[in-house]
Amino acid sequence: MIRMIRVLLVDDDPLVRAGLRLMLGGADDIEVVAEAGDGGEVPALVDEHAPDLVLMDIRMPGVDGLAATRLLRARPEPPAVVMLTTFKDDEQVLGALRAGAAGFLLKHTPPAEIVTAVRRVAAGEPVLSPAVTEQLIARVTRSSGADWRPESHEARVRLDRLGEREREVAVAVGQGRTNAEIAAELYMSLATVKAHVSHILTKLELTNRVQIALTVHYAGLA
Repeated sequence: MIRMIRVLLVDDDPLVRAGLRLMLGGADDIEVVAEAGDGGEVPALVDEHAPDLVLMDIRMPGVDGLAATRLLRARPEPPAVVMLTTFKDDEQVLGALRAGAAGFLLKHTPPAEIVTAVRRVAAGEPVLSPAVTEQLIARVTRSSGADWRPESHEARVRLDRLGEREREVAVAVGQGRTNAEIAAELYMSLATVKAHVSHILTKLELTNRVQIALTVHYAGLA
């Protein structure tokens, strides 16, 4: 029996929601259980429908995606959050990463890639397209020296908490590798990689793999 991935759609544009519902509805393992036009509706809908994943716009006129993500991540067992974004949202993307979003999709992402992204996040893998990664790194490196050096120093101090193999796994995560790819490259079992990722999250006081990647990038290791 196929395990269904339960998805909540949150976007203030009804046409966007309709398009997402249509493309996700074509997958035999994804079910759109509810939709909302504002982030303020998210907590009640999560309580009612228990989605595995929330696909959410960043910019909405009421409660935006950033605020809604913070509300969800404060819960004991929150659903994963994937943000919908555009290139000009780079500053908000950084804020959402820190808030605990599991990844980002550009609104013009091809339908098949959106479906794949939903499956990856539901399986515990982050989704951050190379284009968005480049945008984020460009945004970070454009920061002034006064802004950049402390964050780089903090990232390096955090990574110093890791053992040698944990650090190797963290760097691989920062390079966008999946668990399976890390296992193959570092000659580990998949279970060992997952254990390392869990330990890294705990030691670095982070909530998801995307935050590991961002820490690695800030430290200049990927």
